[in-house]
Amino acid sequence: MDKQKQFKKHLTSSQIIIVGFLMVILTGSILLMLPISTRNGETTSFFDALFTATSATCVTGLVVQDTATHWSVFGQAVILLMIQIGGMGVVTIAVSIAVISGRKIGLMQRSTMQEAIAAPSVGGIVRLTSFILRATILIELTGAVLLFPVFQKKFGAMKGAWYALFHSISAFCNAGFDLMGSCGQFSSLTEFAENGWLNLVVVGLIVTGGIGFLTWDDLRHKGVRIREYRMQSKVILVMAALLMAAPFLFLFLGEFSRSAWDDMSLKEKALASLFQAVTPRTAGFNTVDLTNFSETGQLMLIFLMLTGGSPGSTAGGMKTTTVAVLFMAAFAVFRRKEETECFGRRIEDRVVKNAATIFLMYLTLFLTGGILMSCMEGLPVLTCLFETASAIGTVGLTLGITPGLGTISRILLILLMFFGRVGGLTLIFAAFSDKERNVSKLPKEKITVG
Repeated sequence: MDKQKQFKKHLTSSQIIIVGFLMVILTGSILLMLPISTRNGETTSFFDALFTATSATCVTGLVVQDTATHWSVFGQAVILLMIQIGGMGVVTIAVSIAVISGRKIGLMQRSTMQEAIAAPSVGGIVRLTSFILRATILIELTGAVLLFPVFQKKFGAMKGAWYALFHSISAFCNAGFDLMGSCGQFSSLTEFAENGWLNLVVVGLIVTGGIGFLTWDDLRHKGVRIREYRMQSKVILVMAALLMAAPFLFLFLGEFSRSAWDDMSLKEKALASLFQAVTPRTAGFNTVDLTNFSETGQLMLIFLMLTGGSPGSTAGGMKTTTVAVLFMAAFAVFRRKEETECFGRRIEDRVVKNAATIFLMYLTLFLTGGILMSCMEGLPVLTCLFETASAIGTVGLTLGITPGLGTISRILLILLMFFGRVGGLTLIFAAFSDKERNVSKLPKEKITVG
């Protein structure tokens, strides 16, 4: 017992988060390997189960087996549970269970929770966790109720209710898993491209899950008094609006004006433009065949996938705040200012360094993974880059190559999905403890850049 306590004390917050995700993935893999998890009653291979469990827990949506046709209701329920845990965060779920059971939350748990949801302080973290849990349940159930009429009409009451709940949780958690394989394997939501109601409900769930729990907190306490919001919430809302409006206009006026989409009506093009503008950050659903996109359109989707959602949300990717900080830092350099500023506040140099580090890490892994996959699989580089961007951004969009990839390429995608969900800095901080910091400073010397 003493050794267990000592082990727990030695684990940092970053290490606890990583261990938590690994345990969920391993447990999910074992459950998915059981014969009861498949429709035909056969055992799924370890690598297929591991890939699916990683994709679900990391709320990515890339699959090697069609979710509807390969997995039984039990298997689908296991996948949905992993999506819920991965979307809200392992630590958030654990603390929520402790709060419900009446257990006392120690300082270590509060500190870990603070890091998991990117909260500014440990103060009020338990109340915030309770709010997150209640709000999540309410939003997901509301989404299920709104989606039920669509699925009930097509699949009947019982199956329609299950489909509504599954897709509501998958959309809110930005997971991209779907059960539409019965309409065509790996077809995602293309069956409902013309259904405006389903498109708007799913888009609403994706955006709500992707703006972050702290932004919810500001919306709850301050309502429309946006000036009183945290600077982070303001940046998130501005970036969310920009990253919806700009891609929508690009797709509607550019991509969907091409002859390849002439069979679509104006309404369908508008719906498709809105849906495909939102889902790359980082939901993974699609309502049109992405292989018909031009290379320019696919590159834009890659940028959106790498950007991802907001910190402390159900989404992955570099995060909108990372991109915003880099642009604000560049703007400060252009204006010859010493400090990076935003909304009348100064941004610490440490934050700018973190943003630059995250950007470099994502870019390096995304490019390296895509090039390696292209060499191993003999596929076009852009197609492979699309896949690696989807994995590291925990998106789940694909150009259809995932099921046919070799073992090494699948392992590569598993590692990228895990990295993208846990976070690059979390992995680095877990590897290098605070004890290894050196407070001494070396002599300074100038180096020219640019």
